Amino acid sequence: MLRDGVGFKRTIVCCGRVDLRRGIDGLSTYVRLNYGLDTLEKGTLFLFCGRRADRIKGLVFEGDGTCLLYKRLAPGSRFQWPRTPEEAREITPEQYRRLMDGFTIEGTIREVYPKLPPETPPHPEAAASLNK
Repeated sequence: MLRDGVGFKRTIVCCGRVDLRRGIDGLSTYVRLNYGLDTLEKGTLFLFCGRRADRIKGLVFEGDGTCLLYKRLAPGSRFQWPRTPEEAREITPEQYRRLMDGFTIEGTIREVYPKLPPETPPHPEAAASLNK
């Protein structure tokens, strides 16, 4: 369920660090006060990460109640969590998969331009042989 993200209409990452000792009420209050979002929106998954990036919590309202999800990665693994604390960011399904696979959600692909060697003037003898 948490690995592939199937069944969620939206996924919102609460960036920065959150105290993962909080439960459903504490996380709901945190979202409401800091981001002005409603955690009772059916099918929306809110994700939280603590200081240690090897575990996350999720909060999703299913219509008849709220579900609290918890995932701890294997030793040595970490989530690449965005750390801007004042931001709650909606992510795409592709970004969600990247996050669950341990990659950053920001694209890191940049255009690469080949480094061309500086132009050197031709040697006078080589230029003379080309003109013949």
